[in-house]
Amino acid sequence: MTQPNFDTLLARYADLLVHTGVNLQAGGKVRVSAPVEAAPLARLVARAAYRAGAADVRVVYEDAHLALALYEDGQDEAVSFVPEWFSREREAMMDDGYASIAIVGEDPGLLAGADPARVGARSKALAQALRPVSEAAASFRINWTVGAVPTPAWAARVFPELSPEEAVARLWTDIFTVTRADQPDPVAAWAAHTERLARLTDLLNARQYAALHIRSELGTDLTVGLADHHVWQGGAETAQNGVRAVPNLPTDEVFTAPHRERVDGWAVASKPLSARGQVIEGIRMRFEGGRAVEFSARQGEDTLRQLMATDEGALRLGEVALVPASAPVARTGTLFLNTLFDENAASHIALGRCYPTNVQGGQTPETLRAAGGNADSLIHVDWMIGTAQTDVDGITASGEREALMRGGEWVLALD
Repeated sequence: MTQPNFDTLLARYADLLVHTGVNLQAGGKVRVSAPVEAAPLARLVARAAYRAGAADVRVVYEDAHLALALYEDGQDEAVSFVPEWFSREREAMMDDGYASIAIVGEDPGLLAGADPARVGARSKALAQALRPVSEAAASFRINWTVGAVPTPAWAARVFPELSPEEAVARLWTDIFTVTRADQPDPVAAWAAHTERLARLTDLLNARQYAALHIRSELGTDLTVGLADHHVWQGGAETAQNGVRAVPNLPTDEVFTAPHRERVDGWAVASKPLSARGQVIEGIRMRFEGGRAVEFSARQGEDTLRQLMATDEGALRLGEVALVPASAPVARTGTLFLNTLFDENAASHIALGRCYPTNVQGGQTPETLRAAGGNADSLIHVDWMIGTAQTDVDGITASGEREALMRGGEWVLALD
């Protein structure tokens, strides 16, 4: 069988972002954000959206090097300055029903030489300004999705042994593989995949475990109490506007909300974390009564400390997610240094704010807090703890244990 050429695969990927990612409806509107290097993909996304009947496509290009310029040459006042009107356009577009397609591809080590305190101050200021936008997205007020483009800088970090052209080509190959863009009918392949994830979440929701116990050979021994009336999600989600879409391409996780006061034990990272333009490696963290009381990192510890100093909620968990070790991202053998991909290669936890949709009635802040959800944080940072030797048990309200994963794989009968 003749393999599709690159242009065909790129067009399929653009179609996936439009038809599976946000499931754009005729007459719909969409905002596309992308690094400047992603212009060819963004143009194909716009064409796919217009062919789907879009009324409007707005593309916003971003350049991470402008942030680097700010940190290296800007005054302290410039680092902390965010215009009062900064989030208004985004909020207005949400009010007007614009779907969102975010294309990522940042250099994971771009800000390695920047002052972590300045990066932290800027990140917190932006998070405060964009809080209404991030909370609306977390509540799936609109349909949104995230995709990626292998910029030369990112590809060079992932495959430093290859030439720039070879690195980009290799990373594209992996992206096409894990997003199923290389399959004859990618949209149909995604429909089958999300149906399987739906069966898994239905099964877990029926169980309503009180807690999970996660263990790995790296030293993770963590009991994660789950929020009262928690809801497992994964795969496709139905937004408040009634559109069913897939927020992340790829996705192989099922996730829910921990109870902010019922997490105890050690979590040890199984993969590096790319955050705030730096790579954090070797995270070790001990929780007691839901709060991180001890933490360290082999590399990037200053950045980790800045993240966790954001607010009190940053010291608690907002998500626990289970991912099989045989997921497509893991099978590539590639360390992407990008959370969109790496979190779909391993079970993980997230520091900071939980998703309101992970608790029944959680759209009401009072209900979310009463259930134990970690509702009050400016951050949501996923980091990976799962391995091919990870075991996970579900613990019932009566204290009984049921095996969920053994050796990194599901042991539940789904098919």
